[in-house]
Amino acid sequence: MSSTGTAGAAAWYRSLSWTQWKALIASNLGWTFDGFEVFALILTIGAALHQLLDPSQYKYIPAYAGAVIAITVFGWGLGGLLGGILADYIGRKRSMALTILAYSLLTGLSALSWSWLSFAIFRFLVGLAIGSEWATGASITAEFWPDNARGKGGAFLQAGYPIGSIIASTVWLLIGTSGPGAWRTMYLIGVLPALITVWILHNIPESARWEQSNRQRRAAYQRRRQGAALRGEDAAIVRFTLIDMFAEPAVRKRLILTFVMSLSVTIGYWGVSTFVPSYVGQVASGLGLAAQRWVGLAGLVQNIGALCGFFCFGFLADAVGRRPTTFFYYLLCLILTPIVYLWVKDIHLLLIGFAVYSFFIQGVFSWTAVWLPELFPTRMRATAAGFIFNMPRLISAIAPLIAGSLIVGFGGYGRTASILAMFYILGLIAVPFLPETKGAPLPEADTLAEPAAASLQQRTA
Repeated sequence: MSSTGTAGAAAWYRSLSWTQWKALIASNLGWTFDGFEVFALILTIGAALHQLLDPSQYKYIPAYAGAVIAITVFGWGLGGLLGGILADYIGRKRSMALTILAYSLLTGLSALSWSWLSFAIFRFLVGLAIGSEWATGASITAEFWPDNARGKGGAFLQAGYPIGSIIASTVWLLIGTSGPGAWRTMYLIGVLPALITVWILHNIPESARWEQSNRQRRAAYQRRRQGAALRGEDAAIVRFTLIDMFAEPAVRKRLILTFVMSLSVTIGYWGVSTFVPSYVGQVASGLGLAAQRWVGLAGLVQNIGALCGFFCFGFLADAVGRRPTTFFYYLLCLILTPIVYLWVKDIHLLLIGFAVYSFFIQGVFSWTAVWLPELFPTRMRATAAGFIFNMPRLISAIAPLIAGSLIVGFGGYGRTASILAMFYILGLIAVPFLPETKGAPLPEADTLAEPAAASLQQRTA
């Protein structure tokens, strides 16, 4: 049976080889380290800015924090585009190892910051490297896992992010009160993932789908050098992948729809969810409680909720389909935002509320790892996934900046969160126009138009 074969739904795990599990583990670890790094920033940015800014500027910390997060997200978006292209040309395995090594080493530089500006510059560089890793992991997982379990594989990959965030929350609970330099220690710990690159290079095989696509690309290049006129897929495969995505109407339509969906969730997350720790800290301080302790607890329950949300998305997507599962998550993101930010005041209920909230507001990102790779052919899969997952961050980078300014202007978080949550409506509008790909083989050029129909014909043949 091929890696894209199917098995009985009740025993989906029996169709998986150890090689397929290793591909998922490598991808999950890369995303876990990303989750640690990003959530370390969210948890420590307040403490870092208190040390890097003059006391006279403390009242503007939400705005400075929004600026640093925006710069990080901007770097993430740019790096994600470059990383997807890299994975389509040099291979999934080498690209993954390179990007993990890069962001691990760059993270350590953040601990050396001497001003908020130097801190922001280092965060931009880390963002470049972080963004490059995801598209590779999503592509290699989709290309290794079988059709009937690919939704679960994508969700398991995406679950690495809250796992990393939970680790970051736990570490911060342990060291956050150790002194004013505790935030620097968090970034030094972030250097450790560099060690995993050796294991990836020696234990993870290259994707057979990518190798086949790469052979076709090289053969087409050779024919063109010999003066042959290239047509059809040969002409497409020698086009630069970033241009190739916009050349075909079927691909272009999917690109636009998924871009809108990705933009809505990135604005929602970076504009709203990233301020959860700061909001809980403010509530705790107002009640005379230890702010950093409650910030750590909020981060912990937030990411436990997210972890459950990711896992459930994968099983639901394989059971009822990509479209209904994604639509349901978007809808709950829209509904729950004003509830937790405006109506819940008790701090214990607030923690429970944010756990449920994160189930959806972070769990909704699973569609990018589950659905995206199923919508584009192998020759451009990582480029398309990197573009859709990361390029909206170049736009949504302004979301935390605007949110920080609005929080200062409104004197609170509730109205700002409710306004930014309206962007989830864009996702709700776009979802119904994408094809359902549950159980369908990964598309190539000749199966792109109707993947679900192609899958049905294959099963009934």
